[in-house]
Amino acid sequence: MVDSPVTAVERTDVVVVGARCAGSAAAATFAKAGRAVVVLDAATLPSDTLSTHLLWPAGLAELQHLDALAAVEALGAPRLTTAYAQAAGHGVDSGYPSVDGIDYAMCVRRTGLDAVLARTAVNAGADVRPRSRVTSVVWDGNRCAGVRYLDAEGRTREIRAALVVGADGRRSTIAREVGADQPFLTVPSGRDCYFAYWRDRADAPRHIAAQWRVGADLGTAFPCDDGLVLSLVQPPAVSEAGRGPGAAQRRYTEALARIPDLTYRLRGCEQVGRIRSATGISSYFRRSAGPGWALPGDAGHFKDPVTAQGIRDALHYGRTLAESVGDVLDDPRALDAAVAEWERRRVVECREIFYWTNRLARGETLRPLEIELYRSAADDPALAQITAGIFSRTHRPADLYTPSRALGLAVRASVHQWAHLPAVLADVAREIRDSTLEWRTTRTTLRGDAATATTSPSPHVTLTTAGPGEHHV
Repeated sequence: MVDSPVTAVERTDVVVVGARCAGSAAAATFAKAGRAVVVLDAATLPSDTLSTHLLWPAGLAELQHLDALAAVEALGAPRLTTAYAQAAGHGVDSGYPSVDGIDYAMCVRRTGLDAVLARTAVNAGADVRPRSRVTSVVWDGNRCAGVRYLDAEGRTREIRAALVVGADGRRSTIAREVGADQPFLTVPSGRDCYFAYWRDRADAPRHIAAQWRVGADLGTAFPCDDGLVLSLVQPPAVSEAGRGPGAAQRRYTEALARIPDLTYRLRGCEQVGRIRSATGISSYFRRSAGPGWALPGDAGHFKDPVTAQGIRDALHYGRTLAESVGDVLDDPRALDAAVAEWERRRVVECREIFYWTNRLARGETLRPLEIELYRSAADDPALAQITAGIFSRTHRPADLYTPSRALGLAVRASVHQWAHLPAVLADVAREIRDSTLEWRTTRTTLRGDAATATTSPSPHVTLTTAGPGEHHV
């Protein structure tokens, strides 16, 4: 794209592209630390975005870190104090392990959540500008030095900053402009995602976040604000040819019919609005740090929505990015080291939940070891708590599959599913293969420093000389 003549050039400490979860968290944290921050978002704010928006306790703890939790709670979504999961006839109830004193989940629609987050950034001192679409990055040699954007009136403007934060989602303009849009690790999902809102009935159990697995299908019911319940289904993915006009409604309805307990949960509820869909999904890691730039949120790392990790990670790594570099913005060498360390830490912290998510996203019929896990957790509250804790990041998947527990699951699966012993043994062999592959990936692609060595920036917008219109923000 060829930019129009620049009508104004500004300077600030940080420019954040994207005003939603990762961007607002970063902006609020920078601003609270006394840094000048400009936030640009192409959308009109507040506005909706494609998201299933469940917040586990760890996500709510991030809102608490930002002093935004009370305002989010005021939106009216109920506290979800019970997690319920059912598969193969085994139902598992559990509470949530506490994170910073929070032991409940919430499902908050994005229009309200994002409005609170943007307001939090503004109240902290950030300059948030909606309807401002970034068109290119400005370079000073090999260093990202700012951005150009079209403002709400269609004028081309330029902002110079010590750091450009690309919090602009999976189709990130900043990732593309710095040459980081191609992931260094990507795993296609085996599931498509369809969801809708329903007007919940008065006697519904609005304190329960529920999930059902039947065959290869997965479905959920999460009560949310305004008396609604969000119901999501994730059937096995189909080819592009199966996603034509009317496919979302058809596939959603068909999946509901295959999950009778979810259909029963929605009995007496009225669907509100259209079916929304996310198809052709892939989980990935992109290079997320370089000279003068960083990519928190989905711009740098994305996981399939099956484990509902996106909002928590966007908030957490937006906030921790600002905490990591706020004191060194004026020292380019120290800034580059700090963003590289922040990226390394995210890779290390997220790789296990990445593997866990990809396993659940395969879109396959329940495997023998999975069935045995549900059976065991139904009778073992401690095991159920560990499972709930994995989703809220208080436990690691490794805490669930310790050698002794994995052996016990295999033995009990062999006893309970003796008639299908070959399938049990094949599942054990597959588990060993998967664990070996994940170990190799951890030692190589996701070892923590591989990300910064995998790709290099390819700037294609050159530095322009500051004109007389330059001023400080």
